[in-house]
Amino acid sequence: MNGVLGSCDLAHLRRRRSYKWTAYPGDVLPAFVAEMDFDVAEPIVEALSQAVGLSDFGYPNPTPYEGPGSHEGPGRHDVSWSRRSFGESFATFAATRWGWPVDPARVLVAPDVMTAIAEVLTAVTEPGAGVVINPPVYPPFFSRVSLSGRRWVQAPLARDEGGSYHLDLDALEAALAEDGVGAYLLCNPHNPVGRVWSRQDLLRVADLCLAYERWLLVDEIHSPLVMRGAEHVPVMSLDHEVTGRSFAFVSASKGWNIPGLKCAGVVPGSDAGSELLRPRWEALLPSHLGVLASVAAFDRSLSWLDAVVSQLDENRLLLSRLLAEQIPSLGYVAPEAGYLAWLDCRDAGLGSDPAELFLKSGRVALSPGPAFGEQGQGHARLNIGTSPALVGEAVSRMATALRRD
Repeated sequence: MNGVLGSCDLAHLRRRRSYKWTAYPGDVLPAFVAEMDFDVAEPIVEALSQAVGLSDFGYPNPTPYEGPGSHEGPGRHDVSWSRRSFGESFATFAATRWGWPVDPARVLVAPDVMTAIAEVLTAVTEPGAGVVINPPVYPPFFSRVSLSGRRWVQAPLARDEGGSYHLDLDALEAALAEDGVGAYLLCNPHNPVGRVWSRQDLLRVADLCLAYERWLLVDEIHSPLVMRGAEHVPVMSLDHEVTGRSFAFVSASKGWNIPGLKCAGVVPGSDAGSELLRPRWEALLPSHLGVLASVAAFDRSLSWLDAVVSQLDENRLLLSRLLAEQIPSLGYVAPEAGYLAWLDCRDAGLGSDPAELFLKSGRVALSPGPAFGEQGQGHARLNIGTSPALVGEAVSRMATALRRD
């Protein structure tokens, strides 16, 4: 394993106080929540250490967003330091990584992607409006839509005989055509199945959202972790009219393993979209330390990110081999992005929530499949953002659980 990622020594990891390492007793191997075990990139550590040395623990700059070109004049900035720094750093990263020309002045900052999504939904849809989602999908897509006073409308992913998922465009069109639907919330790359939607997929989605006049919101939080064989296409990079009614949600939190620092970005596709969010700026304040860490990530931690992606590529293939050798009854299609493996346990006869058995009899914690929607029955999500040794330990414990059952 690349030395910049650390050793993922289990005794060392258990000293951490994050949710992943305190949710279960010490004999349980945690492989559930979306948090990697790797050491954080050194430029991020340096940025935070400097802040600690300066006692720089204050608020982020709270200047409200007024749009590109506003607040100009002597001694004034068009946007706050927090927004300007995050926007410029992310824009450079997006142009380098994906060829996406982002206007830094249009990028807003937020505490996290789901908070930003909830605020955008509140701004662009009416109370009670339908929001289309594609289960099995990240559980907060259900809960945050409901808490926002909207209702989710399901357009489940389709699945081929080999177990690979794809967008069911017929189901999507039927859902978007329903009365009262206001928006489509798409996950790309998709959590939990790990698919990276193609340009053709996104163009068809764009056509449908334009035809039915629905807002398009795209959670792109896992986009820095796309692996070889797949290409991330930012929704805002499409040459399509619907981008004017779209929002992209981005963050360094998953790619650089800093979710606890609470910082994300919102990229509206038009000045009109930006104006809709202007009254909500107080609900979109990030953590000051999160901004500092995110800038260090986008600006100075690309070699670390490359090492992570390479390790995840190795781990996803390792998991294929280990499951074939030790638990061939489990279905698994290697993800195209990220560090979350979606396991089909239905042929193993483990009931609706296989994670229960793996925890009880194997002392390994996976995410319960049913939390991702009805389509997650009989499934579980395994976190492989760790060392090959701990991937092997997780599979070994799962195999033990099946033998004991």
